[in-house]
Amino acid sequence: MADHPLVPADRQISELTIKALILGALLSAILAAANAYIGLLVGLTVSASIPAAALSMGILRLFRRSSILENNMVQTAASAGESLAAGIIFTLPALVMMGAWAGYHWGTMTMIGILGGVLGVAFTIPLRRALIVEAELTFPEGVATAQVLKTGGIETDKDHPEYRPSAETKRGLRLLLTAAGLSGLIKLLESGVGLLAGGVAATKSWLGGKWLFTGDITLSPALLGVGYIVGLNVAVLVFLGGTIGTLIGVPINWLVNGDELMQIAGVSGSMGDWTAQDWESLAGASWQQCRRIGVGAMMVGGVWSLITLAKPLVNGVKASLHAHRQAKAGKVALRTEQDMPIPYVALLVLLSAVPLYFIFLFALDGFPGRLWIAAIMSGLMLILGFVFASVAGYMAGLVGSSNNPISGVTIATVIVSALILLQLMGNEGMAAKLGPIAVMYLAGMICSAAAIAGDNMQDLKCGHLLGATPWRQQIFQIIGVVAAAGAIPLVLSILDQGYGIGRVSPLNPEAQPLSAPQASLMRDLSTGIFGAGIEWVYIFVGFGLAVLLIVLDQIQKARSAHFRFPVLAVAVGVYLPLGLSIPIFLGGLLAHWQQKRRGSEETEGDGLLLASGLITGEALMGVLVAVLAVATPGKVPYLSEMALSPWLGLAALALCFLYLAKKG
Repeated sequence: MADHPLVPADRQISELTIKALILGALLSAILAAANAYIGLLVGLTVSASIPAAALSMGILRLFRRSSILENNMVQTAASAGESLAAGIIFTLPALVMMGAWAGYHWGTMTMIGILGGVLGVAFTIPLRRALIVEAELTFPEGVATAQVLKTGGIETDKDHPEYRPSAETKRGLRLLLTAAGLSGLIKLLESGVGLLAGGVAATKSWLGGKWLFTGDITLSPALLGVGYIVGLNVAVLVFLGGTIGTLIGVPINWLVNGDELMQIAGVSGSMGDWTAQDWESLAGASWQQCRRIGVGAMMVGGVWSLITLAKPLVNGVKASLHAHRQAKAGKVALRTEQDMPIPYVALLVLLSAVPLYFIFLFALDGFPGRLWIAAIMSGLMLILGFVFASVAGYMAGLVGSSNNPISGVTIATVIVSALILLQLMGNEGMAAKLGPIAVMYLAGMICSAAAIAGDNMQDLKCGHLLGATPWRQQIFQIIGVVAAAGAIPLVLSILDQGYGIGRVSPLNPEAQPLSAPQASLMRDLSTGIFGAGIEWVYIFVGFGLAVLLIVLDQIQKARSAHFRFPVLAVAVGVYLPLGLSIPIFLGGLLAHWQQKRRGSEETEGDGLLLASGLITGEALMGVLVAVLAVATPGKVPYLSEMALSPWLGLAALALCFLYLAKKG
């Protein structure tokens, strides 16, 4: 597929500059913090390329000179922060949850993030030409980001007599900041002040106690934005998963396994004497079992993703190697086709094996055979990392970074590596403790590599449309990785103390913990395989659900239907609390309604910017409130919840919905 870049290959304009380096690194750290919060809350992350592009344009306009390619470099580095956050939060909190770490270790986490992220960039460099230039893949976020950047013009020179500031750029930045301010204020009034409720929940027993109903809604503007960005298809499937896991699964499980659930919840005596708290405990125990259906569906979905992508992945690697052989034969590449030289990439990968080995030695400290097991784990990282990074890069071209099934890739990593280590180490004594730890180290690096790989391909697609120099973008991607890797452990430490990540906060026990669904799942899988045991009944039900969804998806594919049934979207919905899926569903409905109403994509960027603002504002305020909670333990929120708090929270969510509907 031939694209004509906006800036021709023979034209040289500012691209790799000091101010772009500094701004890209700074925005990478900020967006990493925002995405860490939203990912731990809901288990979904969204691409930060569009808000990064809008912020970059607004800030670079303060300088005398700037260019579209300079803007592109900034968003390339900034969006790497969002992606690396996903790779880390989906895995490494499991180490704290399982008690392997007392807290979030800055040095170890930073090294895992840097190694995984840099290898994610390196692994996708040979695939750039095959997937972006030759394959007809859409790369939706890359194309959308290019459109946003084009509104700012090719070059800005305030000294030029005909210079006119772009009204479109100012308008886009204003929309983004206004939406961020609105959602940030709501988050402050909810988590910081306590004036608004963060959610509304109800548990009821019907038909003489035979039917147990439980349901809730999370009153989060950010989740509206998530639903708006991922679109109706994914939003519907996440809600469908929530319905299966909560509205259908909980009462049926109570009907079938009532006695077991009473034991788990610690409820006894006559049903007529049970309190509302007893019923809530029973509903919670039933849901905790039903969410394992989502685990089974994720496992099958991850394997299915690898099977479906095997052939195009092999073809992509072959095409990339062919292009490299042509370059070696003396054919000079255009500026817009110059990747980081393959020998340098190979050297980077080989050199990374050294710190990889020592990281695994550290993880296995005390185990007698750790010298050779660390070597095997390093080899697994390089092999599985390349395979899964390639899969993630290809999937980003098909469904976009926001919908990229990174969870499925990581689940496959955890299962495969845990089974291999189980055979090598056994599960007796020290092995039962150190095995899951080594697995999570590997999962953290591979998940980071896969997340960065998808983001790198999106950014390179954007650069391909604009006329950027690929090797410069690849350097900026690495800069963004390093900046985010240093910031994310600090943010996670603050969030864990302020809210609790997958557990009650040690400093603020009254706060609602961030659920961290993927990290909880990774902990359960790794510890289960090494000896704690896995309850397979519910997982087998998830297997069956996944097979049904795959069949439906293939039918829809054969019909060339727009609405599809990707397994992982439903699986995440089953695993998450129902309340998180409702605002996501509302956001998806709104995006679909606006698209149908206007029948045009002319103003699509407004909705995306507003949705991105709602996410960014709430997420950054969430981090700031966590800082307040750590600084003043026991005092945040400052007010006790009032009778009107749920209604005020609902009103605030409705306000954001109407704002997005009107302005989007």
